[in-house]
Amino acid sequence: MTGHVYKSTGSWYTVKTQLGEVYQCRIKGKFRIQGIKSTNPIAVGDVVDFDLETNNDEVSGIIHHIHDRTNYIVRKSVNLSKQTHIISANIDQVFLMITIDNPPTLTSFIDRFLITAEAYSIKTILLFNKVDTYNDETLLEVKYLAHVYRKIGYECIGISAKTGKNIEKVKNIMRDKVSMFAGHSGVGKSTLVNAIEPTLNLKTKEISNLHMQGQHTTTFAEMFDTSFGGKIIDTPGIKGFGVVDMDKEEVGDYFPEIFELKQDCKFNNCLHLHEPKCAVKQALDTNEIAYSRYRSYMQILEGEEEHYRTDNWDNE
Repeated sequence: MTGHVYKSTGSWYTVKTQLGEVYQCRIKGKFRIQGIKSTNPIAVGDVVDFDLETNNDEVSGIIHHIHDRTNYIVRKSVNLSKQTHIISANIDQVFLMITIDNPPTLTSFIDRFLITAEAYSIKTILLFNKVDTYNDETLLEVKYLAHVYRKIGYECIGISAKTGKNIEKVKNIMRDKVSMFAGHSGVGKSTLVNAIEPTLNLKTKEISNLHMQGQHTTTFAEMFDTSFGGKIIDTPGIKGFGVVDMDKEEVGDYFPEIFELKQDCKFNNCLHLHEPKCAVKQALDTNEIAYSRYRSYMQILEGEEEHYRTDNWDNE
């Protein structure tokens, strides 16, 4: 039998067939040693083949094959630094949710996420959530960030999951596609999913006033069918995002504005750091490239990691 993985808890997988039948499945032990370096050899969104077995009158499945993935979103596993964690696979688009101050989303996090999506040719839309709660100064910051990313080519939408602002616009983009929602804990992913598909009634929690950080309400990635066509993948909050398997020479290729200019650099192998006649550095001096983006580029190039808070995924 063949089906899509809708939920992964680390040891059991909820698999749904094309006929709509749902089975709880596990994997054969050899999947763990087939050279798959990720902490989770099977991810939500995977297409798998499985056989049914009956044990004490309970029917479950054993997964014996994973179909080739069209793409996936991956990050470094924090507790197991040499391994990676696949967030989800076979995605049409990602909505990266951003909040300015409740909790804050730093540009370094945004940029690390974006270059990973670029590396696997996954379209990313930036959703600036909670615009109904912002004062004039914070709204100016939203407008500035949206300007920075729109200039590069990313679609940016200001939304409010609570008031419904631009929710219909998001739904229209989602129709007949597999859409993943990502962001820090507390940015409102579950609230947005509930606004888009109220019948799901996902759990939500308020922001912690002490640290202005979100509290985990989603502990495992999970995919849901929508009533208007398409699928939603809701994911646990991510504190940090480690970039995986990129050579220094290719990092700039996943920053669209750097990639566009690199042909004008004097040296073909220019890393845009201290080389003479670097088109990227010249564009930085004239504000054609945002400094925040260049700073993210340098941090990734130099191997600097974001500061992490242990979350549910990193205990796997």
